[in-house]
Formats: sequence, structure tokens, C-alpha cells
Amino acid sequence: MKPPLQQPTPRPPTILGKYQLTRLLGRGSFAKVYQARSLLDSSTVAVKIIDKSKTVDAAMEPRIIREIDAMRRLHNHSNILQIHEVMATKTKIHLVVEFAAGGELFTALSRRGRLSESTARFYFQQLVSALRFCHRNGIAHRDLKPQNLLLDAEGNLKVSDFGLSALPEHLKNGLLHTACGTPAYTAPEILRRSGGYDGSKADAWSCGLILYVLLAGYLPFSDLNIPAMCKKISRRDYQFPDWISKRARFVIYRLLDPNPGTRMSLEALFTNEWFKKSLKPEPEPKKSMFGFDYGNEVKISGLNAFHIISMSSGLNLSGLFETTSCQGENNKSINRREKRFTSSAKMEVMEEKVKEVGGVFGFKVEIGKNNAIGLVKGKVGLVVEVFEIVPSQLLLVDVKVVEGGLEFEDNHWEEWKVALQDLVISWHNEEESL
Repeated sequence: MKPPLQQPTPRPPTILGKYQLTRLLGRGSFAKVYQARSLLDSSTVAVKIIDKSKTVDAAMEPRIIREIDAMRRLHNHSNILQIHEVMATKTKIHLVVEFAAGGELFTALSRRGRLSESTARFYFQQLVSALRFCHRNGIAHRDLKPQNLLLDAEGNLKVSDFGLSALPEHLKNGLLHTACGTPAYTAPEILRRSGGYDGSKADAWSCGLILYVLLAGYLPFSDLNIPAMCKKISRRDYQFPDWISKRARFVIYRLLDPNPGTRMSLEALFTNEWFKKSLKPEPEPKKSMFGFDYGNEVKISGLNAFHIISMSSGLNLSGLFETTSCQGENNKSINRREKRFTSSAKMEVMEEKVKEVGGVFGFKVEIGKNNAIGLVKGKVGLVVEVFEIVPSQLLLVDVKVVEGGLEFEDNHWEEWKVALQDLVISWHNEEESL
């Protein structure tokens, strides 16, 4: 009798031929997080896979935008989770980030109950260092809690989850106005909803709460009734356990000041003797997993990653880019309308095709910065840029109408679509129209 044939072991799934998923780390209502292996250099990363079909609502879209944008701006602090790459398909967004092998600080705290003062100070120093870097770059986190603090394989802290962060452009008269965060860790001025607030001072309050939790093992204010909790906060109605030292109590007391005007700032902590004990010098800026310094953008093969996301229908991330209009010298609004398509043609073939079609239709062809192709005919002006997403495999072509949008739509657009169709895989954002 022949032995039964063994079924071949299924190969782990891969993402766009670049990362091999190894195990599920966690899941939420709209995303799953996997541990993965880079097929480029075998390094270990984490991949957050966002299902766009579950995020096309007014609440989740801004969180995705903010998380990506904040992480790309905070690209080289060793205590902030690093974003390596952003990739998108029609149905998924993939955020490739640093792998934190130690998991959540919350899990470690739950196992131990509370931390020793030296261990708590070690994590607190790294948290404050990371947030000072955020604030110096104009970013407030606004959702600080032990669940959003991760640990790497060496036990160093990594601040994560910037979905509720505030960027400099969110300020109004120098203040923030949106109430958000986890109530138990949220500053009283936000809970009161009584006006604008300073994001850095709100983060300082959350740091005070986190330090208390690390040392005590529980929250100082724990009331499910928000108004009742606010009353306790305003009266500083909490007790310190006996084992917390006087110097640590002083730091917590100053951070948990219900008046943001007199609350200790994170900058001031660097002059505090308890905080400075065993404080390590801040490390040099990190390099990326691929060996080059991070710039101001997370990029994929020369293309701004946020363009890749925005080109796929179902999730509009246009808020990350230039506005849809600009002011000319005569102060009149000039429409900047655009369409995009993907192609498997070679870059030089696509560029020549665009020039050829432009010439056939009577457009004057000019080459601008970064090899952008300018096309002018009468009152119509176009700028065509060709980006290589996957080398020798996939292009993104961006056609911007910088002058004469209505005339182009009425007289030229369908001709261009027909002329380019042989090289087009798919058009994007067609429903937004020119």
C-alpha cells in the first residue's frame, strides 16, 4: 500500500513581491498588523494592512493621513517607531514600519503590576525625549497611553500610533481645538472642551499620568463619569502610594497640574535632578533599514508614497498635497486639475509617446524640472510627469491641467485618452473628473 501523498506546505503570503508575511501580531476594526520578512535583505519588519473598504468614512480617513504624515516627518528619532515604506493597491494600504519585538509596554506592565523607579524612569526618559522631538517638529501626539508605547528587542521604548496627532497646519491662532484621545489619559483642558489648547502641554499631562501608572500600577483618576473625573482632576484628588519617592512625586505633581499655564513643560524636565539621573545622551539620527538617510519624504522608487495611495480609488488623500488651486499674479484662481494612470511601458517609451501625442495634437512641447513635460496650445497648458513605481514594471503618469481646464475637457481630453490607451493599464480617480 502506497503511503498517502503529503500535501505541499503552503508558502507564506507576500506583499507586492517585497515582503513575506510570517505571523499575525494583532487586528483592529479596519487593519491587521503582521510580522514580515523583507525579501530584499531578510530584515524583520511589521506591516500594517489597512482595508480601504472599511475606512472610507469621515472618521478614519483623517487618522490614516495623520499617521502616515506624522511618521514621515518624525523619521529619525530612535524612540519613535519608524516608517519604512507605504504601498497601496486598489483595496489595501500597506504601512511597512519598524518591528517592535518587545510588544506593548502595557503588556509588560500588566505582567509585573508596576515597575521599579529606575526602570520607570528609563522608559519615561525615552518617552519625553521622543515627545520633545515631536513638539520641536510642531507635532502633538494627543493619544499617549501605555498601549501606544512599544518596546524593541533591546527593551527600548518606541512611541507609536499617530492617528490622532496634530500637525502644525491644524493650529488655529496657535492652538488646537479638536477634542480627542483616551479620556483616562487626556488633559483636563481637552475634556472640558472650553476652547483651544496647547498640544505640547496636553502631551505633558499624559506623560505625568503614564509615569504615575508605571510607578503605581494603576491610574490616579479612574471614574467612568467624565464630569466626576474632571472634578477629581481639578482638585488634584489622588493619592501617592508609599513606595513612590518624593522626587518622583514632585515630577508627577507638576505634570498633573490642571492649569496648563503653570504645568511643567517637557523641556523643563531636562533640568530636573530626578529626571536627569542616569539620562543617556540622545543618539545620532538613524539610517533607514535600506542603509540611506531618511529625507523629508518616505519614497518608493523615486515616487512620493502618498501619491501612490491617493491614486487608488476609494480613499482621497489629496489633503497631503498642494491645494487644488493657486493664485496667479492677477489674483485670479487658476484651476489645477489632474488625472493619473498606470502603465507597464518603459519610462522612455512613455515619455516619447506623450511628446508624440502632444505634437500630433498641435501642442508645443517643453521639458521642465525633474524631466516634467510641459505642453502648451493656445490657452491650454499641461504638465505631464512620469514616475517609476516598480523599476521596469510599473509607471504612474500624472497629467495636470494648469491652464484652460474647461477648454481641455471639452476639446482635447477624449482625444488624449484614445491616443494613450494602448499604454494604459488603468485610469484613476476618473469619478473626480477634470
